[in-house]
Amino acid sequence: MSLADPTEEVFRSGFVALVGRPNAGKSTLLNAAVGHKVAAVSNVAQTTRRAMRAVINTPTSQLVIVDTPGLHKPKDALGKELNRSALGSLSDVDAVAMLVDAKSPVGRGDEWVASHVKACDAPYKLLVVTKADLVSPQVAAEQVSAAREMADFDDAVVVSAQEGFNVDSFVSLVSAHLPEGPKWFPDDMTTDASDEDLVAEFIREKAFRNLRQEIPHSVAVTCDDIEWRDEDHASITATILVERESQKGIVIGAGGRMIKKIGTEARRDIERLFDAKVFLDLSVRVQPAWRRDKNEIARLGLEAED
Repeated sequence: MSLADPTEEVFRSGFVALVGRPNAGKSTLLNAAVGHKVAAVSNVAQTTRRAMRAVINTPTSQLVIVDTPGLHKPKDALGKELNRSALGSLSDVDAVAMLVDAKSPVGRGDEWVASHVKACDAPYKLLVVTKADLVSPQVAAEQVSAAREMADFDDAVVVSAQEGFNVDSFVSLVSAHLPEGPKWFPDDMTTDASDEDLVAEFIREKAFRNLRQEIPHSVAVTCDDIEWRDEDHASITATILVERESQKGIVIGAGGRMIKKIGTEARRDIERLFDAKVFLDLSVRVQPAWRRDKNEIARLGLEAED
């Protein structure tokens, strides 16, 4: 009978859900932890519309981060599905990280999120105070104290994903509390999102960043086709959906300048993603009241998983 070597390090693996209010910095932290961009980021609420899994490998662990839509008071069927998706991600995970913006005082929205964190069965619960680069250390510490009152967190960490501050500490903390287990995904896989989903997300991100404040929530994007001419050149067609004819004109812009700007900015991210030259053909289509149409939400892949 052989005994296990007590010096042999245990391999740990598991899933952590990132939850928080809109614009808490979930997708920015996800990208920083992975080391390159896989999730769309903007200062517009509801930029994240689907749960995305990103894989982080260390010599002794495989951490699967589940990025979720920001929890908010829904105004339409889309908002309800986004909340359902985010709350559904709290089930069957090994850890939950609740993100709180360092520069926004803790409020009722955070308390509502924390109530769901308290109620979930995840064995490890981590408080993450984000955007530390935008506040003083004293303000960040005060935010940690205030946020700790909302739930019984096992640990707390202050991060700045923009500057890479304590991102490794976040990964190490969660990894250390994962159960022993195998690698769930191959080493070369960084996300479970398809190429089509990533292309659509990057285009939508640029639309969010460039359009008027009232337009982004009416925007959806579908990647219709990716055709590889050879290993270094791809041709992509995608459609931007809006709800009204007037919005279509805004997306296209005078002389087509706005849609060209969106396409040019998105293409740069897509080329970095694919490490190839990309021709991107964008069009705009009006789909009236799509955010209130459950069938259209499902067709766009935005329906929460049961």
